[in-house]
Amino acid sequence: MLKRINPALPELVIGIIIYGVVVQLAGMWFVSDKQQYTMGLWIGILLAIGMAVNMAIVILDAVDGMASTGNPVRTGFWSVLRYVVVVGAFVAAWYFEVGNPLVMFLGVMGLKVSAYLQPMFHKYILRRHEDAPLDSEKSSVNSD
Repeated sequence: MLKRINPALPELVIGIIIYGVVVQLAGMWFVSDKQQYTMGLWIGILLAIGMAVNMAIVILDAVDGMASTGNPVRTGFWSVLRYVVVVGAFVAAWYFEVGNPLVMFLGVMGLKVSAYLQPMFHKYILRRHEDAPLDSEKSSVNSD
């Protein structure tokens, strides 16, 4: 489903999750309150995934709207709304002491890290698929 919205979106989401796992494993050694660290990080990771999906949908709607009607779609509204939701999540996490807001910010930055690493990730995946034999080649090799 994500690939229909944007072909790079699944790789971006996978990159965000991998980033979250790496930061989780690396940071657990250095914090005293592991529960606040974990909650903050994964709330930030979920926010990053939500932001990525929302941006992809808004871009798709904007391109489709311009192509079909020639009228620009209100992308600014969705951008502001996206950031209001993120700030609201930070305030709620701070107020209810659900997670560490500083670590939440680290989790949201997973979107940036994944966006920068996505081209290399994509290239590695394509190279792995090009090196793998096709199903028809596998069956002919096995039949010999």
